[in-house]
Amino acid sequence: MTDIRILSKPLDPKFCIDFVTSDDAGAIDVFIGTVRNNTKGKKVVRLEFESYKPMAISEMTKIAERAFEKYPSRKIAIHHRVGTLEIGEIAVIIAVSTPHRKASFEACQFMIDTLKETVPIWKKEIFEDGEVWVAAHP
Repeated sequence: MTDIRILSKPLDPKFCIDFVTSDDAGAIDVFIGTVRNNTKGKKVVRLEFESYKPMAISEMTKIAERAFEKYPSRKIAIHHRVGTLEIGEIAVIIAVSTPHRKASFEACQFMIDTLKETVPIWKKEIFEDGEVWVAAHP
């Protein structure tokens, strides 16, 4: 069972954790990616995320399907934010439940690493002295 979303409102870690909670899972692993205040020594003011939503949802769904194949996952939630995000706000949440902790850690890491490589989401970093578009997930 999966919950895959691209949202323009703040992401909710508790919602994702509650979604993946399962009586037959002894482990839940959660990755929360937040907006930091600097990149390579430059002060970041805010980020702006854009995505091609239909393809992003499709790619995120494929990632979850691959995680189910590779790891004994019970439930998976992948939520990504779009729009303008301030420092400290959550950009991405990945939550997964598995019977045991090792698979949970590995599945979560697999999903965030793959998401960064394959999902069409882009970000603009706004600095004090300018801005630049970068691949959020190159």
